[in-house]
Amino acid sequence: MTDRERLLFLLQTRALEIRKVVLSSGRTSDYYIDCKRVTLLPEGAYLTAKLMIELIRPEVTAVGGMTLGADPIISAIAAVSHTQGRGLPALIIRKEPKKHGTMSFIEGPALEIGAKVAVIDDVVTSGASLIKSIERLSSAGYQPVQALAILDRMEGGRETLEKAGYRLEALFTREDLKINR
Repeated sequence: MTDRERLLFLLQTRALEIRKVVLSSGRTSDYYIDCKRVTLLPEGAYLTAKLMIELIRPEVTAVGGMTLGADPIISAIAAVSHTQGRGLPALIIRKEPKKHGTMSFIEGPALEIGAKVAVIDDVVTSGASLIKSIERLSSAGYQPVQALAILDRMEGGRETLEKAGYRLEALFTREDLKINR
């Protein structure tokens, strides 16, 4: 079994629930996938990071994403990238600004202004979370250059990102999960 096949198996057996659910976007769906059930496992974190790093462009110097879905992914990428000699620091993007100190939306090491960042999410439905992450990184002086996700639900997020000038690269789509419509 390849790393990709193994990660897909973990997602299908550990994270996927076939049931009606209301998503964070407000939309309803016939399935729910909680990627944190996989990305917080040692094997799942490693496989996700390894496969994501293969997608991250050479000019990218950091990874960032909206808390909470992206937190385990970007942390794993930071750790695994170090073992590969690449060293991609992680930036956690808050939903609300910090209430004290810097009052910032972004947590993590200070990077050079203009640093190129791959923006990451676990699941993309509408694309709103990635767009908000891109906006906050841009406002902080960074240059978001790539949008990545574990799963593209294929419900308009890819198109939303394309309109904003970004191409979504996802490890998997709804079709990979083998869910009947």
